[in-house]
Amino acid sequence: MSAPQSILPLEVRQLVYEAGGTRLLHDINLTLNHTQRTVILGPNGAGKSLLLRLCHGLLKPTSGEIVWRGAGTRDQPIRHQAMVFQRPVMLRRSAHANITHALKLRDVSRSERPERANAALALAGLSDLADRPARLMSGGEQQRLALARAWVTEPDVLFLDEPTASLDPAATRAVETLIEGFHAAGTKIIMATHDLGQARRLADEIVFLNKGRLLEHAPAKQFLERPDTREGRAFITGDLLW
Repeated sequence: MSAPQSILPLEVRQLVYEAGGTRLLHDINLTLNHTQRTVILGPNGAGKSLLLRLCHGLLKPTSGEIVWRGAGTRDQPIRHQAMVFQRPVMLRRSAHANITHALKLRDVSRSERPERANAALALAGLSDLADRPARLMSGGEQQRLALARAWVTEPDVLFLDEPTASLDPAATRAVETLIEGFHAAGTKIIMATHDLGQARRLADEIVFLNKGRLLEHAPAKQFLERPDTREGRAFITGDLLW
């Protein structure tokens, strides 16, 4: 049997998003392929989270297109994606039940759900917390649970919106280790962050936004060492962007 076809590459064409009469994203053109870990960088308010939500299908663009060019005959590309937010939403259930619920939504048979949920919890180092109410877990534990819940659905693409912004260094390390593992297993990572250290650790390519405009799309090493734009250089050196 041939391997399932990926929904990638992702093409963003002339993407515009407006709200309340204000243009928040301006004519974004972007192509993202299979293998590279993509990190979307930029200051607060640059449009990073908004771009992720549009690509994931949570919002509709004002104009322009978001096209999954590899979708082929696969319907509903959103079923082959997952997204983890800075503050993940936890159901009023146990950690284990949070994951089995995600599998139920993906039409996984009832008989398969417990074993797959156990495997996801083990991957995230949460097996001992399987029966704990998810909302009583620490911030780092909740974020690992959110990643496990996303991973168990076997997404082609995993969108991550500032996944470690509120975590301490130990929890951040644990989350980044999981992200690296997902990438190694073949999941496309598209992650928004304003943390340059995290970008250096995780990125293969950088998408740099400022004031809703795509200013640079370059290999991570190139952008982090010698950005092409004034705004990119200011961001790297920690100067204020206006």
